[in-house]
Amino acid sequence: MEKRALNTNECAAALKAMSDKTRLLILKNLFKGEKCGTELARELGLSQPHIAHHLNILKKARLVDSRRDGKRVCYSLHSTVHEAMEDRDTTIDLGCCTMTFTDE
Repeated sequence: MEKRALNTNECAAALKAMSDKTRLLILKNLFKGEKCGTELARELGLSQPHIAHHLNILKKARLVDSRRDGKRVCYSLHSTVHEAMEDRDTTIDLGCCTMTFTDE
């Protein structure tokens, strides 16, 4: 099955959402698997409200999904991001462009 390329509006929204260092760090962290907001805040050394703000932007851009686990909210890469991942590595092919996350 061929991957669906994002249309211009979807691509612009995704790129805009990824145009922030904190949001890139969140996405990079979620390549390792699902994490709760408090885990992300602790691992990135940022406040939970700060992380929640950035996660909301990533959710609106359809880059991140969330699910409630009791009082916690856990986040993972959105299914469209998984579909756009090349060979399950850290590269996202949006159709309009390709984003590769490195360890640096």
